[in-house]
Amino acid sequence: MQTVQPVQEQKANRVINTLALAIPIAVAVLLGIRQKVDLGYWTTYLPHINGIINSLTTVLLLMGFYFIKQKNVEAHKRTMLTAFALGSLFLVSYVLYHLTNESTPFGGQGWIRPVYYFLLISHIVLSVVVVWFVLRAVYYALSGQIARHKATVKYAFPIWLYVSITGVIVYLMIKPYYLH
Repeated sequence: MQTVQPVQEQKANRVINTLALAIPIAVAVLLGIRQKVDLGYWTTYLPHINGIINSLTTVLLLMGFYFIKQKNVEAHKRTMLTAFALGSLFLVSYVLYHLTNESTPFGGQGWIRPVYYFLLISHIVLSVVVVWFVLRAVYYALSGQIARHKATVKYAFPIWLYVSITGVIVYLMIKPYYLH
């Protein structure tokens, strides 16, 4: 097991805390920009790509859980790092879409409307919260602090899985209202 020095730990904590704050703030600021950038029609496909990314992330999270329960640490590590990479790709794609396109309003009526907004709001709130947990879990795993990694993933895993699944559900619910 690798030992982490206190100075390294402080630097890592600073980076994690900064990213966990900076990412949602940057996304909120970017979403608030009213003047959209024209990068072409291809950006209208990004929500569909994001739906695929969230679906793949859900599968990878469940596979990672399965692998660790089977004590296949190497497969778990590869799977979870791939899920982390997809999450990062999703973030870039999500921001790019909202920089280039107006948000699509949900057109559903009746009982489905509050269900959609409950899922959407809980998804958004927990997607902000999960960043800190996931960054910390990845750091602990990569720095060999497995006991701390396990303690962190007790929260990170279910939140990340919920965010991933609700991302797919919200996408499927709003999909009929996209332009194409």
